[in-house]
Amino acid sequence: MGSQQEKDELYALDISGVEWHGAPGTSPDEERVEIAHLPGGGVAMRSSLDHDTVLRYTAAEWRAFVLGARDGEFDLR
Repeated sequence: MGSQQEKDELYALDISGVEWHGAPGTSPDEERVEIAHLPGGGVAMRSSLDHDTVLRYTAAEWRAFVLGARDGEFDLR
């Protein structure tokens, strides 16, 4: 997936001005997962109730996650 250099660059980005998005039909007042698109195709993810903990994914990592979710890799059995 992403190289360590790509990850380091993602975590060095100032994301204070990014626009966070939750699932359609949800409110920022309720607990939800929010994502923000980062320069270069990366994605940041956080909980709407914890703005201090932000995970960052390279474009390749995010693409692999989305494809895995679509293929049912994370379905509970």
